[in-house]
Amino acid sequence: MKNKVYDYVVLVEQDEDGIYVAKAPDIPGCYTQGKTVEQAMERIREAIQVCVESGGEEIVPMRFVGLQHVLMGQKMASPS
Repeated sequence: MKNKVYDYVVLVEQDEDGIYVAKAPDIPGCYTQGKTVEQAMERIREAIQVCVESGGEEIVPMRFVGLQHVLMGQKMASPS
């Protein structure tokens, strides 16, 4: 019997305190953090495993297409 291999997308961001936050968008509530990117990635692997094993149903990742930036401006009030 072959094991299934899933390729989950992981989003890594750095918060205002310099901590790296890793999230698996395909799995609601699956995120963790670390002092380094490497630590955050190690921890998200563990978190994904726990989330998948405790979920009770198969979580199939969506196909990753890409990331895009969207710039938004905020209108500033004129000085009186």
